[in-house]
Amino acid sequence: MNDQTPTPAVPALVSELAPLTMETLPAKLRDAVSRAGWDNLMEVQAKALPYLLAGRDIMVQSRTGSGKTGAFLLPALERLDPSQATCQCLVLVPTRELALQVAHEAEVIFGETGMRSVAVYGGVGYGRQMEGLKQGAHLVVGTPGRVLDHLLRRTLNLDALRMLVFDEADRMLSIGFYPDMKAVQRYLPQKHIPTHFFSATYPPHVLRVAGEFLETEELLSLSRKEVHIASIEHAFYAVKPMEKDRVLVRVLEKENPAAAIIFCNTKANVHYVTALLQGFGYNADELSADLSQAKREDVLVRLRNGGVRFLVATDVAARGIDIPDLSHVILYEPPEDHESYIHRAGRTARAGADGIVISLVDIMQKMELVRIAKQYNITLTERTTPDEADLSALVGDRLTALLEARFRTRTSLEREREERFLPLARTLAEDPETLRLLAMLLDDVYQANRHPVLPGSPVDKAAKRQTPGRASGGDSPSEGGTNRRKRGRSRKPGGSRSETGRSGGNDA
Repeated sequence: MNDQTPTPAVPALVSELAPLTMETLPAKLRDAVSRAGWDNLMEVQAKALPYLLAGRDIMVQSRTGSGKTGAFLLPALERLDPSQATCQCLVLVPTRELALQVAHEAEVIFGETGMRSVAVYGGVGYGRQMEGLKQGAHLVVGTPGRVLDHLLRRTLNLDALRMLVFDEADRMLSIGFYPDMKAVQRYLPQKHIPTHFFSATYPPHVLRVAGEFLETEELLSLSRKEVHIASIEHAFYAVKPMEKDRVLVRVLEKENPAAAIIFCNTKANVHYVTALLQGFGYNADELSADLSQAKREDVLVRLRNGGVRFLVATDVAARGIDIPDLSHVILYEPPEDHESYIHRAGRTARAGADGIVISLVDIMQKMELVRIAKQYNITLTERTTPDEADLSALVGDRLTALLEARFRTRTSLEREREERFLPLARTLAEDPETLRLLAMLLDDVYQANRHPVLPGSPVDKAAKRQTPGRASGGDSPSEGGTNRRKRGRSRKPGGSRSETGRSGGNDA
């Protein structure tokens, strides 16, 4: 394949440190554990704490609900100085809900130590957040876009930073925060800041972005005895046959994979699923046995160039195809023989990266899937089908991040021009009938920008070629285009930051 970014090598820990126990915890951390009401350390805390306390860069593979928040908040008690009332720890998260959750847990863990935390996130006003920052928050947790806004407004300063955490890094990238993450990177001090990635999965694009922030790339996986073994998660959704198409759309919206192959058993279903996805605005195309060689080559070229994100195919048509950064394999219907399941699953988790196989099954197909799992000793996880409320929240987060990133790039004259539309926007929002006009406009913006720019993707590389020196090539020019070694540290010409801290000369 032409112009492909090599799949990152899977990092490993140079040496394993002994896990901590309640008895071997530093006294300050034991007190915090008592305040939190925990009887014992969870696995991720026991195994990750030694590395974080030692100030080592590390990637931790840990799923939601595993106790990872405590794993990075507890070390903050040892590494931050309560007497220095400024941001010393920055935690970047994908959503406002997670920002609030982390900030709340920080309040409990910090207790009466004198350390303060504040949550900053988009979609709301700046007043309360600015007040919290002004009071001197030692820990700031927020979404990359809103953190960047505060840096541009000079209401947040990272010069005293001692600790940087990316929580749920895979979700941050799926929302489209990569350009904002790179923009925040410009404001990091010109020295090594211990940096820690927490992510449920480490597909190639997550490994790449981690490599852009970490000085040393070490990975701790909690899924195996060994430090890291590439793993495939096997999940399924139990759905009614007539609802399978809409469930597929919801699953794609929720997972938002960098690239996926969707397997069907028949050419008719390949045609139907492809038309459905294209109708919903996805970059999807099909491969089936009845395609001409010219058409097949055209699909493969667009697949390699990023023009096709979701490939719908039968087993026969997909033979010999290697999709870069394939994080997800989705089975619209289980295969007719057990061995084909293993062949389908093997399309992901290439070169040591993690992958996910998702099956959509009705009652009878579920029974067959369970038999396949028993035959090959596979652990299956049943997932709950996302409802419209869940999807609205996810889409809202992505669209808010996109709009705020775009707003940061507007000039003072453009902002003056948009003032004339504020009365109309207010009127439209207040009337249930005309509210749909606003929803229509938001849908248009989302559909035009629904696929996030990921590090190493064809879109990312094309943007870098067009604008040499840019860090990400995303929709947010506010990143400023710096690429400072792995961590990318740099100053503006002359060796100092711009006094305003603004990027690209636009008003904040």
